[in-house]
Amino acid sequence: MNRGKRHTQGVSGRKGQSGFTLIELTLVLAVIGLIIGAMAIGKDVQRNAEFTKVKNKFVDQWEQAYNQYYQRTGVVVGDSQTAPRIMVNGVAFGDIAASVAAGGPALSGGDMTAAALPPRVCDKAVGAGMAARGTEVRTLRTQMTQVGVRMPPGRAEGFEDRYVYLDSNGNPQELQVCFQWNQPSSADGSGNVMILSGLTPELARMLDQMVDGKPDSREGRFRQQGVDNATANAPGIQWNRTNNDSMTALDTRLDEDQVTTVVAIYKMNQ
Repeated sequence: MNRGKRHTQGVSGRKGQSGFTLIELTLVLAVIGLIIGAMAIGKDVQRNAEFTKVKNKFVDQWEQAYNQYYQRTGVVVGDSQTAPRIMVNGVAFGDIAASVAAGGPALSGGDMTAAALPPRVCDKAVGAGMAARGTEVRTLRTQMTQVGVRMPPGRAEGFEDRYVYLDSNGNPQELQVCFQWNQPSSADGSGNVMILSGLTPELARMLDQMVDGKPDSREGRFRQQGVDNATANAPGIQWNRTNNDSMTALDTRLDEDQVTTVVAIYKMNQ
């Protein structure tokens, strides 16, 4: 009897030392999967929140600053208040007679499609990737402060035209804003526009979605620099760069690479 009792206790002891059951392992793996999924979703949510902040705190506020300048002066940025030319930096053309003589636009009814392009208005050196346009007028901050327009905080005092954010690899990217006038039928969209350089492809698509309701690189108020929209009723096209493109090559991105950037054109209402 004693041996039987000891034998029963031994079996019980071995059962107490058994490992996890299949159900328990399945539950543990499911919990780990949920945690990993939540972390991945959290990163996406954080990046989307950052992109929304870029639009609300920088892009939208620069559009408001541009509109406030127009409301206070009656002209757009850089234009003449006494002889307005309805274009960014239109003062560069002087009076109409001198403008026509210099090859500029005849704003009294002439064809503006052949008009000479006035220099764009920036604050400092132009952003990477902006299409060349001769000399730039680097007086954006001065013009805004002269009429009492409050600019977005940007990076810091004196760098209101810049904004820094992180790309999908965690590398810093610098967004920069300038203003310019484009000829009618321009591939970049006609009229007065805001130029945004330093946009990662995913940020450009998200801003395009917010502004136009769809990420289309060649039509709407928000489009990609240099993408022509000359074909009537043609379907839209995607932004031609992705987060797999690094600064140096296409489709060769490593985890530590800085994601490539694009330049966008944002048409102003004035």
